[in-house]
Amino acid sequence: MSKLHADFYADSMHQIDSAIERNDLIGEDTYLIRVAAEPIAGAVVPGQFVMIRLSGIDAPLIGRALAVYDVINDSDKNAKWIDLVYLRKGTFTSALAQAPLGTKVTLWGPLGNGFDNRVCDRLIMVAGGIGQTPMLLLGREAMGTQSFGDPGRANRWAPRVELIYGARRASLLAGVDDFRAAGFEVTLCTDDGSAGQQRLVPDVLADRLANVADGERIRVATCGPEIMMEKVAEICQSASIDCQVSMETPMACGIGICFSCVAQVRQEGPEEWDYKRTCVEGPIFDANRICW
Repeated sequence: MSKLHADFYADSMHQIDSAIERNDLIGEDTYLIRVAAEPIAGAVVPGQFVMIRLSGIDAPLIGRALAVYDVINDSDKNAKWIDLVYLRKGTFTSALAQAPLGTKVTLWGPLGNGFDNRVCDRLIMVAGGIGQTPMLLLGREAMGTQSFGDPGRANRWAPRVELIYGARRASLLAGVDDFRAAGFEVTLCTDDGSAGQQRLVPDVLADRLANVADGERIRVATCGPEIMMEKVAEICQSASIDCQVSMETPMACGIGICFSCVAQVRQEGPEEWDYKRTCVEGPIFDANRICW
């Protein structure tokens, strides 16, 4: 697990008001929103998130944490826009889904830490539900097609990138074309068999890891329902595979003040653990350190 560093706190975040330029339905109850957020777009690294709320509206009062899904450059190749993908579920996301283009939102970020960019031969990204949202940037960085951060992080650290992505049914799979266009190997799973394989994504991962070539260095990154991530973590630990998880613990403030998003994380001793704030000491953790 990455050590807690001052960069993970909100000291260097940017807060901006920006108008919605896209708010498109890309799956069942799943939307993609685009806003101009140049300071955030130029600083974010894969796995970080922003807090977002409707500007000037007090109900709901608190913001919502959303992983940065994509960074879009302007004609001069400067990072200018960010895309966020969200599931319409509660009061805020329902209001956001109905917001017309031009509606102002308030953003603060980038927040949290990011996925490590350690060199490997193959990166396997495992996502369930809405957990695909941090994976597009990560895979692009790994393959070297895009760099992120200020200063820019090293990229081109995994020549082969694979996404194993599952949902209850085909209509809930969102952004599949984006992942394929990025050059990732994409395997889809659905509970009802309406798209891809009728299997659970951890089972597909187990098959992959059982057929690793001698000497091939594998890394796994996962995000999605906690029960799925727990199973992925168990499979990786049994196979001695490096695995990082992006925790989706609900957040209220996003900057480490309210302690509403804590997770139990193991410390140095096997029986020792402490509460860590997902917003500033995560959301990315070593899977072996989480007390599931």
